[in-house]
Amino acid sequence: MFANELVRVNPDALNSTIEFLTAMVTPTLLISATGSLVLSTSTRLGRVVDRVRELEKRLSDLMLTEDRASVVLYELRIDTVVNLLDKVTSRARLLQRAMTTFYYGLGFFVLTSVTIAVAAFFNTYRWVPIPVGIVGIIFLFWGSILMLAETRYATATVNAEMDFTWALANYVAPKDIINKYIYNAHGKRRLRRKVAETLEKEHTREPNRGT
Repeated sequence: MFANELVRVNPDALNSTIEFLTAMVTPTLLISATGSLVLSTSTRLGRVVDRVRELEKRLSDLMLTEDRASVVLYELRIDTVVNLLDKVTSRARLLQRAMTTFYYGLGFFVLTSVTIAVAAFFNTYRWVPIPVGIVGIIFLFWGSILMLAETRYATATVNAEMDFTWALANYVAPKDIINKYIYNAHGKRRLRRKVAETLEKEHTREPNRGT
């Protein structure tokens, strides 16, 4: 008898059930993906906040230094820290906006699942989940754009730190050592223009510095 009941299942009802379940699963995947983005964005924001506090401490220590002449490349250090503070502050704002945008998208994807369930009982409103899901996708797309912008700031921050490190190495290292690394494989100087100009000013200011 049970086998006969399986044979008598209405194919149209079965197809409708499969379509309903498929429609319910799709927002769930988007919810999971958006949740992962929220988690990673929150982690990056926490690291940026810690970085801001570290830079503030470094800037305070430099400003409170009494014998500034004894600090190698003092002015460049101040300029680098202020530059990094500007960049990480912009990163923090972008991450906050991105996380808010992802939360909006997450909410709309949850609402999409709810509207799909409602539309299953009221055939008149079967179109409602479509615009709701599209709005959620738009929020997800905009959050991704903000994260791309934040990534550019992160790259600029790393470059600024490397510029200072390279300038410090060129300033304090003996010439016979630094000359081994000042040119790349193509014979071009590794120094960026800003770093080279800063070093020229420092060498002009202290012409008798030992090597």
